Amino acid sequence: MRAKYRTEPIDAPDARARPHGHGPCRPADVRRAIRCAVACRCRDSGSPCDENGLSDALLVASELTTNAILHGGGITEYDVQVDAHAVRVSVSDRSDRLPVVTDPLDERGRRRTGGRGWPIVCRLSRDVRVTDLPAGGKRITAVVSVF
Repeated sequence: MRAKYRTEPIDAPDARARPHGHGPCRPADVRRAIRCAVACRCRDSGSPCDENGLSDALLVASELTTNAILHGGGITEYDVQVDAHAVRVSVSDRSDRLPVVTDPLDERGRRRTGGRGWPIVCRLSRDVRVTDLPAGGKRITAVVSVF
């Protein structure tokens, strides 16, 4: 099962609460698409999903979409695919900058806020790929086991 969505960029902070254009553009929209795709797969196959795996997939989707909004110039597209064992979620944004792991401490030795999303994505996913897009920007695809 596959669902593909295009969305307009989210630039203004107040725009994050409402969709632009014809497509979804919030982390909740991507989580909803994952829940729906997994529920259909479970219904069609008669086999249950791993609730912990589903929670992991939802957290990964939240982190990817939030990072695209905060650091990538907004979500330009996302894609959700479900196969016999996993959910594959791809999130595209406008930035060519690759995700990085940041030092949890600032220059004064104090704990930074943020910087935990990318390590969470890498830890919970069985595969993560970053692809440059031909027109600019990037797509990050994460595969999370849920069955």
